[in-house]
Amino acid sequence: MDIKKIVTLRQLKKSDYQSLSVKDEVRKNLIAKIQTKENPFKGIIGYEDTVIPDTERALLSRHNILFLGLRGQAKTRMARQMVDLLDEYIPIVAGSEVNDDPLKPLSKYAKDQIAEHADDTPIYWVHRSERYGEKLATPDVSVADLIGDIDPIKAANLKLSFADERVLHYGIIPRSNRGIFVINEIPDLQARIQVSLFNILEEGDIQIRGFKLRMPLDILFVFTANPEDYTNRGSIVTPLKDRIQSQILTHYPKTIDESLAITEQEANILEVQKERVAISDLVKRLVEQVAFEARNNEYVDKKSGVSARLTIAAYENLVSSAERRAIINNEKSTQVWISDLVGVIPSVTGKIELVYEGEQEGPYQVAVNLIDKALRSLFVQYFPNPEQAKKKKATGKKSVDEKQEENPYKQITTWFNSHNHLDLLVDMKDEEKIQALYKVDGLYGLVKKYFHAANDRENALLMEFVLHGLSAYSLISKKMIEGKIEFKDLMGSMMNFGDLNFTDDELNEDDFR
Repeated sequence: MDIKKIVTLRQLKKSDYQSLSVKDEVRKNLIAKIQTKENPFKGIIGYEDTVIPDTERALLSRHNILFLGLRGQAKTRMARQMVDLLDEYIPIVAGSEVNDDPLKPLSKYAKDQIAEHADDTPIYWVHRSERYGEKLATPDVSVADLIGDIDPIKAANLKLSFADERVLHYGIIPRSNRGIFVINEIPDLQARIQVSLFNILEEGDIQIRGFKLRMPLDILFVFTANPEDYTNRGSIVTPLKDRIQSQILTHYPKTIDESLAITEQEANILEVQKERVAISDLVKRLVEQVAFEARNNEYVDKKSGVSARLTIAAYENLVSSAERRAIINNEKSTQVWISDLVGVIPSVTGKIELVYEGEQEGPYQVAVNLIDKALRSLFVQYFPNPEQAKKKKATGKKSVDEKQEENPYKQITTWFNSHNHLDLLVDMKDEEKIQALYKVDGLYGLVKKYFHAANDRENALLMEFVLHGLSAYSLISKKMIEGKIEFKDLMGSMMNFGDLNFTDDELNEDDFR
């Protein structure tokens, strides 16, 4: 059907166009996509077996939908992608504010137009992108915003009395007729405003001031909300909830791989940054692990959740940290080091809500602890568990070599216990950092033992990772001082008594492992 040729009601009647309700329209197009194995919600990762099937079932049932879940769970994105399930173009009576179907007019304007012009009534075609309405619920939203009100200016210009229906100014919901309308954060909407939606959802009546209009609006409603106990701000009134046929629970990514795919998809990294800064899979996973640790942390409010935006912002900051360092050192290329994780702290502190806010440094310290926990969790996926190494005691008649095999980190910890320390500047040149890392006895050997195929750059990153991992497991000490990360022996930092000359008989090295 060539819509360019259809400009009047007569031509529309002669064509093969058939009016469908918006829910039937969505259902028809969804069935077509399912039959062709096409994903109707592209770019939504981690919902393939949960939220997406539930949503498809709801749409097939022609239901209004409520997405219930914590922040950063793609609720609004799911709603916006439903636009792709609408027909590309639909006809309306030209000039209609409420997208009147020429074959089934609703408003007085459309009925008057058809009564006056009959089959010569002009037709306008509306693209599906114009058939989407969205409103963020805030306490100041009024019934006039959503439903409509009398417009005194229109009455004065048209010289009409307030009793004339033509003086009405329709709100955003009537203007979304024959489309999809989304109300985000529905609990934020005052209870009396929620009540105004009852008739629209169930009976199709809208009431504006003294006008009782029978306008069976054709709208697919989608609501989003956080769980009711999120704050004391309010909740969805029960009768409204009863009128929403499908409530779909959203969730955070269940695996690191899913979370990583979302972050890489959403992160806004410039091409010039990609060319200059390399970021390993290890560091990417560390960033994702921070979010997983936050969601299970006792200091983070679980009711508020930890948005996927945390890892996206952290990822962007991480790349920028490495880029800044490269600019300072006039390096054409660099990689993201573990020490660059200090740059993600602002991204973390702004994305978590603490159970108890505490003092100003509270969120900062929690963010630092979350990074350490992420290091602990990820370290054991690459290297032997230091906890087990610490607990292993030499028993029986084992040789010295066999005892060393039991603790792969002994040579490294021994180096630090021998009054050695390592300082890594945050803005250090790559070459200088690599040279510094090779000074630690046993560090390179440990990495090569478990990652013999790694190249020089990967080796250096893994060597730094080992140091941060060992500090996270309290085998060595790590302190951040004025743009410098200092690694040293644990006991020396804990018990700084000065030069007390203990003899070998008084202190045994095994006592500190």
